[in-house]
Amino acid sequence: QVQLVESGGGLVQAGGSLRLSCAASGRPYAMGWFRQAPGKEREFVASISWSGGSRSYADSVKGRFSISRDNPKNTLYLQMDSLKPEDTAVYYCAAGKDTRVVFSTTERVGSWGQGTQVTVSS
Repeated sequence: QVQLVESGGGLVQAGGSLRLSCAASGRPYAMGWFRQAPGKEREFVASISWSGGSRSYADSVKGRFSISRDNPKNTLYLQMDSLKPEDTAVYYCAAGKDTRVVFSTTERVGSWGQGTQVTVSS
């Protein structure tokens, strides 16, 4: 099973930016980010294919967030710009379950990171 470790969360004002990183043990297949706000279910944010050539985003973050990966470093990134208070959540790195293509449901996730808190103040 792939081990995932996130970093880069924190407190930022609305309109600001943060970049999350996820270090993976080995090179997992497709990877992605999900988030979970208090009292809500975990939801899809973005995913990227094994090669990095295909990306998928939730409608709520399109045009503001950008997912990328550095395969030689086995690292996944999420650049978050124009942050809004509603982006406040714990963000989880995810490795796809034996899939090289983008995914958007928790059922397609084989491994999870421990999560990193992102708080956006108004």
